[in-house]
Amino acid sequence: MDNIEKLQKMIDEVDNIVFFGGAGVSTESGIKDFRSKDGLYNMKSKYSTSVENLLSSNMFYNDPKTFYEFYKEYMNSLDFKPNITHLYLKKLEDKGKLKNIVTQNIDGLHTKAGNKFVSEIHGTIYENHCVKCHKFYDAKYVFSSEGIPKCTCGGIIKPDVTLYGEMLPSGAYSNALYSISNAELLIVAGTSLTVEPASSMINYFDGKYLAIINKDETPYDFKADLVIHDALKNVFGKLK
Repeated sequence: MDNIEKLQKMIDEVDNIVFFGGAGVSTESGIKDFRSKDGLYNMKSKYSTSVENLLSSNMFYNDPKTFYEFYKEYMNSLDFKPNITHLYLKKLEDKGKLKNIVTQNIDGLHTKAGNKFVSEIHGTIYENHCVKCHKFYDAKYVFSSEGIPKCTCGGIIKPDVTLYGEMLPSGAYSNALYSISNAELLIVAGTSLTVEPASSMINYFDGKYLAIINKDETPYDFKADLVIHDALKNVFGKLK
């Protein structure tokens, strides 16, 4: 039995599956990740500071012009479409097997694919609020605005994404922990499992099977019942 067949057998056996995904889920839609050789961390940049600093709460509040210049150029996923992995997860949810998607991605592609149960533990580009009056603005308004997006009250609009230096959103985090701790099968895919506190969330899993799918090794491979080092499209494209 090969690894795809083993994963299929696990999926067929259980009725409470949780999917935990990282940037590698969206790279096959054309969205850049952070840590791969072609990712944001390794690109040549005109900025004299790190990506972490550019996407930090400190940068947003102290230099919103630079923050938004970088954010608009590299975090805009409005025109990207769900890929094979997103579409497979929608099918799995429709079957009643997938109970939650815990994602570190802010691109909204799981929702775009039609999934209803998604815990966006790093927030989403699709929700934005004025820091002054808390009025809601959509992503299109933010990305199409000139310079720093401003509210009608004059306040700066802030994306509801978890910036470096901020806590994870409590609601999404609680939902994620609850679903992971109750899952029979946890599928971890497209993440290096090196970013805290997200990566340690899988320590709450105490179910039947843990499957990790990632191009490279992760610090949690030794804990898994099944490890597949491959591109996600080569795995999810073959599952029923």
